[in-house]
Amino acid sequence: MTPPQSGGSARAGEGGRPAAPPGPAAHEPAPLDPREAPAPRYGSASLADLLPAAAAGLGVPGVTSPLSLPPADRVCVFLVDGLGWEALRAHPAEAPFLTSLLPTSTAGSGLPLTAGFPATTATSLASVGTGLPPAAHGLAGYKVLDPATGELMNQLRWDPWTDPAAWQPYPTLFRRAEAAGVAASQVTAPHFEHTPLTQVALSGGTFVGRLDAGERMDAAARRLAAADRTLVYTYYAELDGTGHRLGIASGAWREQLRYVDSLAQRLAEQLPPRAVLYVTADHGMVDVPHTEEARFDFDTDWELRAGVARLGGEGRARHLYAVPGAAADVHAVWREVLAGQAWVVTREEAVDLGWFGPPGVALDPRVEPRVGDVVVAMTGTASVIASESEPNESALVGMHGSVTPAEQLVPLLEVRT
Repeated sequence: MTPPQSGGSARAGEGGRPAAPPGPAAHEPAPLDPREAPAPRYGSASLADLLPAAAAGLGVPGVTSPLSLPPADRVCVFLVDGLGWEALRAHPAEAPFLTSLLPTSTAGSGLPLTAGFPATTATSLASVGTGLPPAAHGLAGYKVLDPATGELMNQLRWDPWTDPAAWQPYPTLFRRAEAAGVAASQVTAPHFEHTPLTQVALSGGTFVGRLDAGERMDAAARRLAAADRTLVYTYYAELDGTGHRLGIASGAWREQLRYVDSLAQRLAEQLPPRAVLYVTADHGMVDVPHTEEARFDFDTDWELRAGVARLGGEGRARHLYAVPGAAADVHAVWREVLAGQAWVVTREEAVDLGWFGPPGVALDPRVEPRVGDVVVAMTGTASVIASESEPNESALVGMHGSVTPAEQLVPLLEVRT
């Protein structure tokens, strides 16, 4: 990971940062050019392209994908929350089985997929399950504006309540597969069965709840063998949770990775004939230092607050909803304050650059007001926290959401029988 640069503000002591010394050392970095930011590879190698490719191989009518994957009669997707491509490659000793599969990634190309923007769980799971980019499915971040209420809606926790079918109306690939005669299943923790996120992103077919992760792998293998054509999804969350709390540099995270490796091998060894297992993830992660230079605090920084009616998103990927008439000023100030630390774009620029969907493809009309007037993607290891309004999120060590390779790149490892 790239170490954070200077705090980047011309302010003398504002936001808790020391005043810059006079002379050449006080030179401020220039705002980052958003055209140089890596964009997700929608329509070629993104998470949204995975299940359409699998469903097409299963013969589900009307489903196509630009991602070419050899067909199989039985398809299992094992999604490990937070298993970034770069972090996996950096830990071969902790993940010998998964490391041995790196050459198989993305149909044997040895390359990763991109998660999509923001690189966060709710957005990515919706992309996986619907086969659509965020511009269409509309789960465009951790917290986004609900235009019907004017309040922020947490799309992971679904708080405050919003009608799931109205928020995300497109059918999942599991439902489409089930309608085509494919035995579809989700094998995951029992408490996910009735959540709105499951309903809009992963529903269809049979839900199998297993609390123990090892039993989950066994149940997924049984469901995979239960019919001639099957589509099975299974999930593991604790790698991400450990990274958030303790960081991906921690011994606890490495121990979790060892366990993930054993789970993947356990499932792979039980695959029935004519099956394929894909091991993938929803995003990677970076560790954010607990320093003033790496953590810009919205709640204590008057310049960042000026003109912002609502602060959405999360520390590494922010939606800024401006008060009427203030969007241009908010854009200019955030570019200056976060110079060298973030790509700061308008909603229109984000669309043109392909952050939420293929470049230039418009946001669905129901999605457009959910995206901030200004969108911020952090680089390096910096974040924009909100210590008073988001105390729990602001205390995290590991964070994600942005367009950096550490967050965007995810594996698509493959085992076939």
